[in-house]
Formats: sequence, structure tokens, C-alpha cells
Amino acid sequence: MSLSPSAHLDTFTRDHLPPAELWPTIEFTTPELQYPDRLNAATELIDRPVHEHGPDLPALRTPDGETWSYGLLRCRANQVAQVLTEDLGLVPGQRVLLRSPNNPWAVAAWLGVLKAGGVAVTTMAALRARELAPIVERTRPSVALVDHRFTEEIETARNSSLPSMAVITHGGLGPDDLVARAAAKSGEFTNVPTAADDVALLGPTSGSTGVPKITMHFHRDVLSIDHTFGRPLLGLGPGDTVACSAPLAFTFGLGMLVVFPLRAGACALLTESATPPQLAELVERQGITVLATAPTAYKAILRDGHEHRLARLRIAVSAGEHLPQTTWEQLRDRLGLRVIDGIGATELLHIFISAAGDDIRPGATGRPLPGYRATILDLDGRELGPGEPGRLAVIGPVGCRYLDDPRQFDYVVDGWNVTGDLFYRDGDGYFFYQARTDAMIVSSGYNIGGPEVEAAIDTHPDVIESGVVAKPDPERGSIVCAFVVLRDGVPGDAAKAREIQDHVKHVLAPYKYPREVRFCEALPRNTSGKLQRFVLRRLVTDEEITADEKTVTDEKTADDEHTVADEQ
Repeated sequence: MSLSPSAHLDTFTRDHLPPAELWPTIEFTTPELQYPDRLNAATELIDRPVHEHGPDLPALRTPDGETWSYGLLRCRANQVAQVLTEDLGLVPGQRVLLRSPNNPWAVAAWLGVLKAGGVAVTTMAALRARELAPIVERTRPSVALVDHRFTEEIETARNSSLPSMAVITHGGLGPDDLVARAAAKSGEFTNVPTAADDVALLGPTSGSTGVPKITMHFHRDVLSIDHTFGRPLLGLGPGDTVACSAPLAFTFGLGMLVVFPLRAGACALLTESATPPQLAELVERQGITVLATAPTAYKAILRDGHEHRLARLRIAVSAGEHLPQTTWEQLRDRLGLRVIDGIGATELLHIFISAAGDDIRPGATGRPLPGYRATILDLDGRELGPGEPGRLAVIGPVGCRYLDDPRQFDYVVDGWNVTGDLFYRDGDGYFFYQARTDAMIVSSGYNIGGPEVEAAIDTHPDVIESGVVAKPDPERGSIVCAFVVLRDGVPGDAAKAREIQDHVKHVLAPYKYPREVRFCEALPRNTSGKLQRFVLRRLVTDEEITADEKTVTDEKTADDEHTVADEQ
């Protein structure tokens, strides 16, 4: 597919797109997916809504009562674009790393980057320097816009990986803070006329092997997810207020809290963190009409008896992992709420298989959304028939483009995006989830790489070696279970387990820590010394614990409870 002339003066992203022959097939099969050659997504997300709905409509709210109107959000986004271009010398095509929990300035920063023709590199506030460094090294940002409470890790990553990157805080008190700089700007800015196929967003994946894949998304892709999921399934309008527990750095959160509400003139409630009970309370108190979160949160809300707080919801969306049919049926039976399930991927930006309303078939994830088609492939790439499980493969208006990464070969097969999920489809075209096809640990919607957690555990001074596998869990789908060999004389007790867990939380994002630690004398290995993970997996499914193995499971305490944002 030929690309339009780029508006990027810094050609880094065009230069590092995968070769055309390795792209998936890209299709624009509905009238809504036909876009002009020149397109800046920020124009459609904030400038057009201000023109269509007026500047006074509420766009963003926070639980503490702060409200930003569409007019104020547009002004702040323009001011960010001015700071980037006038103060920091940003030119179109340069990358800007964003690091913040969900708050209004994070949204203004993201929109401002797009307005200025920059490329947003979204990162979670929970990531540590060790996880940020490879992202910085690979994307080469010229600027990082960072919430003032989360600067230490990014500065450490900057100093080790890219000393030339400027770090600008927002929400602080200093004269160089983004908020102070923005206040000195006029709030008038002419958006850069980017190409529809200029890169707007670099979205890192989970980095399960220690080196994250960086997905590349165009300006048109940002609008495509609204035309395929937001508008046809959610049908948002100015009377809606949307809450989503996912961080803006997750494309699920970006879609639900920024793209879909702004395109419709709706309002988004931005929460920096919330446990499932707190989330349910916010839904009730804030008059939320649309909620999006992971199955883990819905299960916890039901378990704790808080489902009545969801009674005013018009729509509930579940994504991040498979939604059990029992959970779906409980919400339907108790509230009359037919939860919209869906499967998406960072590589495809958002959900591509789903169903809503009367089209929902309990137990099924759904059918391909308008603009997408999907099939099931066997290991040789042949399409399978109804009822035959195999690899899920998808084609649509967006697709996998990794930043200069040989793993493009693995994800794209004969034009199909092959997601790594095992599904089957029935005769009516509904797709049913079975499992992951790789060794990824999927816990509460997070993809967690076992080798990455092992590497973190092994840096503890009392650990000789470790092996990490997924253990089935009714609440989270699975949890990280670690088998640990300690130095001679070190007791494998609950205190040591908690010490190792805390150690991992300081090395990696907290959601990756092992919720269960099993101490053992040695790890199972084959004659060549390779760890036999299948033996460990067999152990975690057995109820009996062998005599030479001690198990310490994670105990929930008030100060160790993950928020929904961490779990997403």
C-alpha cells in the first residue's frame, strides 16, 4: 500500500515502518472508513466537537469535582502544542513520551502532541526505569511530558538511555512546569496538516521478553476504532458519562476515555486509581452511564455485593481477558445488564470482535465488527471450519506494524493478524475463546512474561534461581506463580516470600509480582539443562504439595490490594 506524502520533517517513524511486504492486509470496507489524504486526528477529536457541540459541554471530570469543558480542553491542548513547538522546538514527526495516571492534563498533553504533528509514545505510570529504558532507547523521544509525581523512574531511564531527552513535568509548582508554561500561551494553534497515514501513536506492548514491541498507529487508525466499535456498539452522546479503569497508556483506555467520548460529545470521568468497590461507588455517585473494565473487576463487584451500584448503567463493556459466561449471566440476571464482551489487541489498537444488545450470544466473544473479517487458522496457516479450534486471525482497517522489529514475521501470516489466541467459531459466525496459544501469563487483563519476572526474582540476593508459570485463578483468570530456590540456610517462609514479592514490585511494575511463591530444593531441568516448565505447570494444577516443596500464597491485605488500574 502506497503512503501519502508525509508532513513529518523528522522521518524517524516512516523510516522504521516494517517493509511493505510484511504488513498485514489493510481494508476499508465501509463508507465511514474512507478518509482524506490529509488528516490530523486531534482536529476530529477536539476541534470539531467544539464547533458541533459548543465550548461549554463537559468533556472531562474527576472524582474530586474538577471539570474541563470542551472549550477548556481545546485551549489546554493548543497551549501544550505551543509549548512543544515554541519553547521546546518540536518539529513534526518527533516523538513525545507521555507518563501519567489518568487526569485531564494527560489528555491535553496527548491531544497537544497530535496537534503539533508529533508522535505520542504512551507509557504507564506504573512502569519502572528498567521497563522504560528500552522504550526510550527504541522510540528516541525528544521530550517527555511527565506527571510531577512520576519523574524519578523516567529520569533514571533518560540518564541511562537518552540524555538528550528533555523531561517536562506537569502538575508541579515550578516555573518550568507544563502548566505554568501553558498559562503563558494564547491557546490558539493551527494544527499541523498531517497525512492520514502519518504515525500518530507508538504504543508499547507488555514487553514480556524484556524487549517490548512498539506498535505504530496512524492518524486514521485513531478514528477507525470509533467507526468500528465506538459508534456502532456504544452509541455515545452528550448525555453520557464514561468511566474506564484502564490507563490511558493502554489503547483500551485511550479509546474508552478519549477517542469515543470526545467524538460523540460525551464526558469522561478520569480516575487515577480505584479498587473494584471504589469503582462501583463512583459509578453510582457520579452518574456514570457507560462503564468499561476487566472481568476481574466485575467478578469482585459481584463477590462483594456491590452490583446494585451499577443499576444506572446504560452500557457495560468488558475487555482485557475472557469474560466468563457465569459472570455475564449474573450481571444480566441481577441487573438486566447485558455486558458487551470483546477482544482487541495493542497491535490492532482496540476491539475487533464483539457484540451488543440482542446480537450478544452468551458464552461467545462476538462476531467481527463492521470493517473487520476474521477466521481460524491451523498451525500451517490453513483456514478451519466451524467448531474447529485454532489460531484467531483478523483483517481490518488497522493492523500490526511493529517499529523496526523482526517479530513482525510472527504476528502477520499471509496478510492476517494472528493474535496468539485460540478460538473456534460456530456456524453463525460467532467466535468462542478457548485459551492463549503462547506461554504468556494473562492475569486480570495484563500480559505478563514469565522470563521477565524470573529475571527480577533472580536479582534478590537470597535467590539461586526461579521458574515462573501461570496458575489458574477463579478471580483473575490466572496468577503468577513462582518456584524459588534459595541459598543454603535461608528459610523459605512467609516472611521471605513477602520479601521476594516486594523486591519484584520495586524492579518491575507492581502488577507483575508473583502472587504465589513456592520454595523448592531444585527446579526440574532436562539433560541439556533447560527448565521444564511443563513440570511446573503440572505442579500448580495439583492440589497435593510434595514434601520437598513449601508454598506461600499471597494474602490480601489493605496495603497490598491492587487498584483496578493496576490490574487492567
